[in-house]
Amino acid sequence: MGFTAVIYCQLGIPLSTNSPLYRLVNYVGRSKYVTKILIVWSNENRPASRNRWPGLPLHVSLHVIQPGGNEQGKSSISQRFFTHKEIETEAVLSLDEDSALTTDEIDFAFTVWKQFPDRIVGYPGRSHFWDESKSTWGYTSKWTNDYSIVLTGAAFYHRYYNYLYTEWLSPLLHKTVEQSQNCEDILMNFLVSHVTRRPPIKVTQRKQYKEHSSSGGWSPWNDPDHFIQRQTCLNTFAAVFGYMPLLRSNLRLDPVLLKIQFQIKEKSIVGSSWWAVSIQFILHEFFSTCIYNVILYKGF
Repeated sequence: MGFTAVIYCQLGIPLSTNSPLYRLVNYVGRSKYVTKILIVWSNENRPASRNRWPGLPLHVSLHVIQPGGNEQGKSSISQRFFTHKEIETEAVLSLDEDSALTTDEIDFAFTVWKQFPDRIVGYPGRSHFWDESKSTWGYTSKWTNDYSIVLTGAAFYHRYYNYLYTEWLSPLLHKTVEQSQNCEDILMNFLVSHVTRRPPIKVTQRKQYKEHSSSGGWSPWNDPDHFIQRQTCLNTFAAVFGYMPLLRSNLRLDPVLLKIQFQIKEKSIVGSSWWAVSIQFILHEFFSTCIYNVILYKGF
């Protein structure tokens, strides 16, 4: 059982051996679980020719596609979630072109996802909250004790959600995403939490989630309107769904700490960190479900 990596490229940063995209493809290609890398190119600049991309193992294929635009002829920001025929695995690793992940971090997240294939499992966490002063939902990227969103710029999910995203969601939700050219990752979190009634799962990484390009080009992450748009999206989505499906969690899994703590006791066990993850997840899910059922039963 492996995964397909889908890397969404909208910045159009030139490909070189020092570029974030080149390094990302190189790290993903080294994963022992990857079977295919799909580059979804969404920029007016032409993608690099095949001989300029990193060399990959023989069992890993690289595909560069340029999907068609929306009804207005513009490139759709949701095309990263299209039901691309190249995706043949159940697991999809969704990545932004400037995401910064190592091969170990990718393999760790995939191992966690295999335990919970109905969830979004990834690295960058965000949170929503109710703003009493404005009577609206708020969105924050500040570091807090809990989170309710895992951004799909570096996350695993089941490919079935691509079908639900493109075929099942209300046209009004898609229109909101297309008009803002933003929030497709928030909408995917709404969808998965609505279906599962469970929060996403966050794993921690050793460095920052995004690489900063030296080209000085435009990026949505340094656009002041980007954050405002996301708050607007959050409230629009909640209104269309008829409730707020996002659920909070304070569970974070660190592959380095788990491996160290477990191997101190059991140095001879191979892959001990993965067992530690499984045990911790099972206990957390068991007690969370018990508490949830008690609350429902007692009517709290």
